[in-house]
Amino acid sequence: MQNAGLSPTPSLRALGGLAVAALLSTVWLWWRLGAAPGGAPAPQPTTTILVWHWPFASQPPELPGDTCTRYGVARCRLTVNRSLLAGADAVVFHHRELQTQQARLPLAERPRGQPWVWASMESPSHTRGLGRLRGVFNWVLSYRRDSDIFVPYGRLEPREGPAPPLPAKRGLAAWVVSNFQKRQRRVQLYRQLALHLRVDVFGRAAGQPLCASCLLRAVAGYRFYLSFENSEHRDYITEKFWRNALLAGAVPVVLGPPRAAYEAVAPPDAFVHVDDFGSARELAAFLTSMNESCYRRYFAWRDRFRVRLFSDWRERFCAICARFPQLPRGQVYQDLEGWFQA
Repeated sequence: MQNAGLSPTPSLRALGGLAVAALLSTVWLWWRLGAAPGGAPAPQPTTTILVWHWPFASQPPELPGDTCTRYGVARCRLTVNRSLLAGADAVVFHHRELQTQQARLPLAERPRGQPWVWASMESPSHTRGLGRLRGVFNWVLSYRRDSDIFVPYGRLEPREGPAPPLPAKRGLAAWVVSNFQKRQRRVQLYRQLALHLRVDVFGRAAGQPLCASCLLRAVAGYRFYLSFENSEHRDYITEKFWRNALLAGAVPVVLGPPRAAYEAVAPPDAFVHVDDFGSARELAAFLTSMNESCYRRYFAWRDRFRVRLFSDWRERFCAICARFPQLPRGQVYQDLEGWFQA
């Protein structure tokens, strides 16, 4: 006679297998739906970004709890409270304050595995001290398109509704400049251009500073704007292109990275690139001889796109949260200087 306690019958084994399968299916369903056993949605965690020192400011702006929500980023908290270092999901350091030693890295207090973000919107020509930062940072926030958190100075977005009319033009070319140094290529090119066409110069360097709200109105009256960057580096396309020219309603004449970098962010017929000409005289002849029909074609993009600027550091830092799930864990920039100078 078989001992019933030694081995379950096939029917009992089948019932047990079904029970286990049902339990596993329920757990899997809860996991997939992000639901707690009671059926309520599981709360999503809030990502806390600690800004160690607010860029270019002795006092940070107000940072209410819905700061990032205003920029379309949910469950993201920006704080400047350094006592939250141990619990922050990431800490961001703006390089200018590190460069000027207004801020120091809390290396001794850094929690193990905490991601640190290096942030800068300046070009390599105006960035010093990167050699001291080997093996410190995990992610980079900058205008470089290959950054972990890519934050451009501006971009084109689809336009809703008709484009506003172009401003009336009363002058040929304008340039707003504050940092005027003879060694800069942009200064050399301006001086060569000025021999062949009139360029009206504004800004502190010309003794004609413009208030922030005055610049767009002043430039809008010109056919062309000299969007000359202070240095030429990979992807370094600043407000001189996005705001001072495109948003103002002038055709940008660009000096900066190669044409391909501009074409990656704007239509190829939305700007004039100085590298397309063999000399300043050729460029001047092209600009002065352009008829109205050809000129209007440089604004064809306005029927489809509008300019959006990214100038608020709150929005830039909120972008860390937007990218947070995709950011590479365990990455370390062993040679940040070499990467940035490339």
